[in-house]
Amino acid sequence: MTLQRPLGVALIGYAFMGRAHSNAWRQVSAAFDVPAFERRVIVGRDPELVAEAAGRLGWAEWATDWRTVLERDDIDIVDICTPGNLHAEIAIAALAAGKHVLVEKPLANTLAEAEEMADAAAVAERDGIRSMVGFNYRRVPALALARRLVAEGRVGDIRQVRVSYLQDWLTDADAPMSWRLRRETAGSGALGDLASHAVDQLQFLLGEPVTRVSATTNTFVPTRPGPHGIEAVTVDDAVWATLSFGSGAMGSLEVSRVATGQKNALSVELYGSAGALRFDLEQINELWFLDATEPIETQGFRRILVTEPEHPYVDAWWPQGHVLGWEHSFVHELRDLLVGIADGTPVRPSFAEGLSVQRVLAAIVASADDAGRTVDIASINSEESP
Repeated sequence: MTLQRPLGVALIGYAFMGRAHSNAWRQVSAAFDVPAFERRVIVGRDPELVAEAAGRLGWAEWATDWRTVLERDDIDIVDICTPGNLHAEIAIAALAAGKHVLVEKPLANTLAEAEEMADAAAVAERDGIRSMVGFNYRRVPALALARRLVAEGRVGDIRQVRVSYLQDWLTDADAPMSWRLRRETAGSGALGDLASHAVDQLQFLLGEPVTRVSATTNTFVPTRPGPHGIEAVTVDDAVWATLSFGSGAMGSLEVSRVATGQKNALSVELYGSAGALRFDLEQINELWFLDATEPIETQGFRRILVTEPEHPYVDAWWPQGHVLGWEHSFVHELRDLLVGIADGTPVRPSFAEGLSVQRVLAAIVASADDAGRTVDIASINSEESP
């Protein structure tokens, strides 16, 4: 039966990602033709802070108990922007309550939780309930164009790929403890925070999963000042890995939150039998493409300014050359979710795809814990994985 009222949205979490998602909920209906919705309630644990966030971010109400919110008949979509240790409990409960669910990456803190979430999503999908993982970089127009070029065979058979995601916000050894540095809340450090994006991006671009990994991790600053004194950092600062794909393609991955001078540097390189692609998030509107089928004397990387209406998502925005930013990727994410709900079509990345990323992350941990031994993704057991 078609819903006769606007979809009701609940956002759980109001910090960094809550702000990014709130901004996207404000913008999406102005840019795209999507079903009507209302930003009904934002949820957080601190009454004073969540009340302030509701007013500042444009939510009609605020609440401190997400369970009560899930009982409301006027809530149809639950957008989860909490620390990873709450993803599984909230998402599974929301799906069981018949709510469509968007959950920020990574899908969960553990492989076992991710498996439970994917199973719950598969059951809900049969009843028309949609679920999506928030890998927003899939919706950067330049990276969506890169995926199109790969799918069209413009770079031929992919032979090798490189991805790095480098930040420096933890370079200072006196930077304070936060939930992102505790395993019990974050699950992992740069691995879940940054490598989840990097792995999803490679699997998205190549259209196939990682099959084997060999990896190492490091925590360069083992203790940090906390509210009650010095605390042990229980997650990684940086990760390096070699990746294998079923097609024979090989990849290298490097992520870090202590890479001095790097602020949010995601870079991707793909090298194929008929061409190559390069992308740098700090030049978000540009994709570099080399067509190796051209005569050798005129070959070379050329810059594509991805601002034409023919490019993915761009026709909803500004005239050619009027650039988009990081925040637009979240708008595009909501557009795809809302259209999938309205059309009754699957949305991506699915929880199953989020689980695929989680298996790679678990394999990286297993490899790093065993001196970099090569680990087959198929061998990863959720009962033995962190």
